[in-house]
Amino acid sequence: MTEILEKPVPIWLDGLNAAQSEAVTTLDGPLLVLSGAGTGKTRVLTSRLAELVATNTAKPWNILAVTFTNKAAREMKVRVAQLVGPMAEQVWLGTFHALAARMLRRHAELVGLKSDFTILDADDQTRLLKQLMAADDIDPKRWPARMLGGVISRWKDRGLCAEQIDLAEAGDIANGRVRQLYQSYQNRLIALNAVDFGDLLLHMLTIFTKHHDVLADYQARITHIMVDEYQDTNVAQYLWLRLLTGNRNNLCCVGDDDQSIYGWRGAEVGNILRFESDFSGAKTVRLEENYRSTGHILAAASNVISRNETRLGKTLYTAADNGEKVRVNGYWDGADEARSISSQIESMLADQVDLSQVAVLVRAGFQTREFEERFISIGLPYRVVGAKFYERSEIRDAIAYLRLITQPADDLAFERIINVPKRGLGTASLQAVHMQARASAKPLLAAVMDLVDTDELRPAARQAFSSFINDIRRWRDQAGKMHHTDLARLVLDESGYTQMWQLDKSPDAPGRLENLTELVNAMQDFDSLQGFLEHIALVMDGDTENQQGEVTLMTLHAAKGLEFDTVFLPGWEEGVFPSQRTIDESGAVGLEEERRLAYVGITRARKNLFISFASSRRIHGQWQSAIPSRFIQELPPEHIIEDLAQGMASGLEFSRATSVRLDVAATNGYGPGWRRMAARREENAVNGWKPDNNATDFANGDRVFHQKFGMGNIRSIDGDKLEIAFDKAGHKKVVAGFVSKP
Repeated sequence: MTEILEKPVPIWLDGLNAAQSEAVTTLDGPLLVLSGAGTGKTRVLTSRLAELVATNTAKPWNILAVTFTNKAAREMKVRVAQLVGPMAEQVWLGTFHALAARMLRRHAELVGLKSDFTILDADDQTRLLKQLMAADDIDPKRWPARMLGGVISRWKDRGLCAEQIDLAEAGDIANGRVRQLYQSYQNRLIALNAVDFGDLLLHMLTIFTKHHDVLADYQARITHIMVDEYQDTNVAQYLWLRLLTGNRNNLCCVGDDDQSIYGWRGAEVGNILRFESDFSGAKTVRLEENYRSTGHILAAASNVISRNETRLGKTLYTAADNGEKVRVNGYWDGADEARSISSQIESMLADQVDLSQVAVLVRAGFQTREFEERFISIGLPYRVVGAKFYERSEIRDAIAYLRLITQPADDLAFERIINVPKRGLGTASLQAVHMQARASAKPLLAAVMDLVDTDELRPAARQAFSSFINDIRRWRDQAGKMHHTDLARLVLDESGYTQMWQLDKSPDAPGRLENLTELVNAMQDFDSLQGFLEHIALVMDGDTENQQGEVTLMTLHAAKGLEFDTVFLPGWEEGVFPSQRTIDESGAVGLEEERRLAYVGITRARKNLFISFASSRRIHGQWQSAIPSRFIQELPPEHIIEDLAQGMASGLEFSRATSVRLDVAATNGYGPGWRRMAARREENAVNGWKPDNNATDFANGDRVFHQKFGMGNIRSIDGDKLEIAFDKAGHKKVVAGFVSKP
């Protein structure tokens, strides 16, 4: 009797779970693979590509595989080559921009370009816009070139040419001339045989819609399309994909609507939410088995994200055990939080923990400062993904101003800020200053003082230098009369540096302003400006040697796609996370994106997760009472351990018990409370206490107690905010809920 041998399972199908296998073997028709965090998305993508080639469903050159980063493209190409061999090289595999550039070089003449066109970077784009603005007499101080470049880029991300911009949408930007500037910019690019990144897709959309033969050729050539991170696509990318897909509808999109966190840079979560209605007969496969995190962590993530209304829905689970519960820690203030987390990480060294598997993930870049200083002070090796706080350009600029005030001979500081913000000083003027400095053996600032009284410089340059000298003299004089934090604010304001970033409409401008505020906050811990600058010099030279790995310190946005054994998520307070600015600007849509960001943060952890908040935090130079983030209240109690001070615990339970609703419009005034006030609050709740009326318990002149600032007298009342003259801490504004009568 002949034995029937089973056909061996191909290596790319071996070990797949049922959902993964279904996604990999569904080769025709529109397919949406909803891939939750840690569910093996990359393996599914590479295995499906291998399956397409191995089954002869599509030739390698008939497959278009799109990623969001060059790194992801290289990784996918290597993995596919390991599965199917050198044929992987023939797949159209790359980022949106790389693939669009490849196409555009073949058809450049159809939009007035040559095939050897140049791709401009952001700096080139800004430089070109400045030239056009000068010719059109657009004030660069009122309308910075970077800001206008951002407006134009966002239109391109939506697939809009200049003639498609609605006049109402253009509004009064650049005095109502931004649409004209957009068209002039495009004309100039064509004349230079150049494009910017947005043009790569925009020009191809133009070619596809105006030259149907070109589109038909690509539709015939490309039979199957695969897209990674589909939730992060913008409108132009979506339109490009739809046109290429054509009537075949063989489009496979892999993504996770719950991880769509880049709306601020043009990503349109609606692309993935509408997939089933956009592509008739679409099939959806949900990857829900997580191979990264423990059960308690996944339960926490699922419970938080379930509060979002605009989502397709899925629930992560794991075959692994539940592991350690999520720990929620409450601290008195931000410094206490940084100290405690640092100590916890330090204690892990005794257990031989690899610090490279430990991460501190923050909502905003300014939050890294306290952790960096604490890590340096205890010698804990760390790395910051992105610029370290004191290495950020705006921080270096601000410090350079302060250095020049304290030390006029600091030529490096002078060179850094003499034209920041722009003062109209050209290369020739600055060269004249350097020549005078060398000839007279004087510092650059002293050389400028010599030149402004001569005719060596143009009148405009003399005026600019004179104004700068007068500013430095005035600030030096003020340095002996006012507190150094007030001086720093004065310098940033009077120099025009703060205004420069306020007028800048690029996505990173608000974060830079937050960083400047945090810099001034940091100065309050020092007795003098000189003491602070000495501290900075030591910090900048305080890199630790990497002996046992490094703790990773980064923002939540930067952490997407990464994973660590142990994750700390500090700063979970209303206004910080979720970001008040995001809620103010985008309302309920912004809140849902913030919640997705919380979901991303939670799912970075494999084994241990620590979430924390502080009950008071210094924001914009003022100590403010803080309340736990609504996301903490959304954590499932059975999967967490609360390690809170007694007063914090009472307040958190009070908030839950009374079902305080934190909506988009009103998130202030509800405090976690302190131990001595918990009983009064609970009594008030029974008697109909309403949080937005809690200031009515007080009157001007009342003697009151604050847990942090001590005894004081109320000086004024504004809503639920009290201005109090504390006996030792001075004048402070605090939330009434944090104050009690002795």
